[in-house]
Amino acid sequence: MDKELIFNFKTDISEIKIPEKFNNPFGDNIPEIAKVAAKEFQQFIDFESQEWNYDFHNQKGKMFGVLVIQKADKTYHYLGTVSGKLPGKAVCNKFVPSVFDNSVGDFFINKGMTGLTEIGNQIKRIKDPTEINLLKEERRQKSIALQHRLFENYHFSNLSGESKNLLEIFELSSNGIPPSAAGECAAPKLLQYAINHQLKPIALTEFWWGGSTKEKEHNIFYPACKDRCRPILEYMLKDTNLFVKASRNQL
Repeated sequence: MDKELIFNFKTDISEIKIPEKFNNPFGDNIPEIAKVAAKEFQQFIDFESQEWNYDFHNQKGKMFGVLVIQKADKTYHYLGTVSGKLPGKAVCNKFVPSVFDNSVGDFFINKGMTGLTEIGNQIKRIKDPTEINLLKEERRQKSIALQHRLFENYHFSNLSGESKNLLEIFELSSNGIPPSAAGECAAPKLLQYAINHQLKPIALTEFWWGGSTKEKEHNIFYPACKDRCRPILEYMLKDTNLFVKASRNQL
């Protein structure tokens, strides 16, 4: 376990009530301990973003998330990360990383993306419509195959110690297949890290930080997304009984 990824609370949390059960990621109830963690994490983002050459307050924001965890010694801490990637090529070593390891399969994803780019460059150079259509179809088929292989290598664990890849998790969902960028949201990344490192999940929340969009506003908490995250989180948290209640409430 990388101890550098675990944040210690700066706030005195001795008087804050610790939730008895993990909160529903798709509900509106956000435990106070998660709000405190989010506030501290936002201060961290503001400080660190000075090194990222990106002003979140005047440029488009991103979704971030925090997960309050309990260590084996019964102390409380939290993890934090961003949904997807930071703008540009910015990197923060304190953020929980992607579940997917780029080095898997001799960096097949990097090589595959390079190959798709090369086909795109060929399309730009060719003027014959027939050749262009053939290359576009080739690029489409290779893109589908690459994404399929990518999803095969996204493995998530649950609280029962089971493990499945994204294709297996989404097999019984309404879509049947994972949407693009599935598995890269903050919530599944945080929970995966906690489960893998025997850290007990206590409370979770996600928030939008930075310039607002039509759907998201700065410094507002939002539930986990349903299209990308619901099948994953249902699988990861299936022993918590959260989703029995959620389905009854049509969340």
